[in-house]
Amino acid sequence: MDIAVIVPTYNERENIEPLVRQLLDLPVGLQVIVVDDNSPDGTGDLAERLAAESHGLVSVIHRPGKLGLGTAYVAGFQRALAEGACYIFTMDADFSHNPRYIPAMLGKAQAGYDLVIGSRYVRGGGTRNCTWPRILLSWGANGFARALLGLRAHDVTAGFRCYRRPVLESVGIDEIRSSGYSFLIEMLYRTQRRGWRVGEVPILFDNRRLGESKISRNEILRALQTVVRLAWTRLRGRGS
Repeated sequence: MDIAVIVPTYNERENIEPLVRQLLDLPVGLQVIVVDDNSPDGTGDLAERLAAESHGLVSVIHRPGKLGLGTAYVAGFQRALAEGACYIFTMDADFSHNPRYIPAMLGKAQAGYDLVIGSRYVRGGGTRNCTWPRILLSWGANGFARALLGLRAHDVTAGFRCYRRPVLESVGIDEIRSSGYSFLIEMLYRTQRRGWRVGEVPILFDNRRLGESKISRNEILRALQTVVRLAWTRLRGRGS
């Protein structure tokens, strides 16, 4: 299939089955790659059952433990590229990223954009059921990264994305040092630095319905460190 959707999971048993079914019901034709970090709640086993029922449309990558969001994306990218996907999506498993936006994001990529972001911060986008501290944290992180790195996208920390295959083949995904949510910032930075065209599609971001948030203070600190490191390489005129 030309389209792959990568869904990293850790303790998402309540969400993974309805999410996969909604993805497979979309009118675009896609495969789903679940990357599970040995979830104690049995998410990986449930994903395997869904894979067995999907006639090859769902596959599961099992990892030995919680190794970080960035490395989960890389594992998914490698599988999608090996299977010949031309458009590779990433999204959260908790329904904060609604599958209904995938056709619009795919359409923008097919119209010539190399990376398409499902964006909260363009006209028509927004958030729902998020606390004010969470909203302020997101605004601050976006503004900080955009200012220091010269990023032109409005939602630079968004994990709901569609990459064209040549982007992933060119940015050196195996070389990225960042993990967690800082991986998303570095991927966007590398994409823009290489001259790829970045576009955004407005989405309504829903705070997770079930389960617990994976954002921690360590994740926030790592993201700040990543921005400062990339800003230093930018200041020195070195590519990344």
